[in-house]
Amino acid sequence: MDVELATAFAFGAVAIAFVAFAVVSVVLAVIDLRTHRLPNRIVGAGYVIAVSSLGVAAIAAHDGGVAMRSLGAGAVLFGALFVVRIVDPRAIGGGDVKLAGLIGLHLGWLGWDTVVLGSMFAFAGAGLFALVLVLMRRRGFGVRIAFGPWLLGGAWAAIALTAAAMTIG
Repeated sequence: MDVELATAFAFGAVAIAFVAFAVVSVVLAVIDLRTHRLPNRIVGAGYVIAVSSLGVAAIAAHDGGVAMRSLGAGAVLFGALFVVRIVDPRAIGGGDVKLAGLIGLHLGWLGWDTVVLGSMFAFAGAGLFALVLVLMRRRGFGVRIAFGPWLLGGAWAAIALTAAAMTIG
């Protein structure tokens, strides 16, 4: 396969992964806001699409490093939220833990800085939202909010900033 064809193939596979992630993100955010649940079927489908599409892209681009970073980021985010869940099961749901791994696969593809940025946006956004609810006396401390939309919003904010930085610089 010549270089141009391999590059086009890799780009197409990455595009499929991120478009599918966008669709899954919207569906999961709506469901989580309504039910405080993140269905395994949808999260699992996201994993299958991400691993297969990003794996094909890495193979086409002959770039095992980006694949390892993507898998590593997925494992790190999954592991970090898993530890939070073990320490205090009320703090975060199991669906959020699984979703974090899926988010990590995508953010990791773009780089560790994107992983950190997406995580910071998610936790800061959810924390500020919970604080506003407490201050408005809508809820007390220990407020339960759907965290999936915040995880996804933080991820997409980081993706947007990374994409903007790539086009500028």
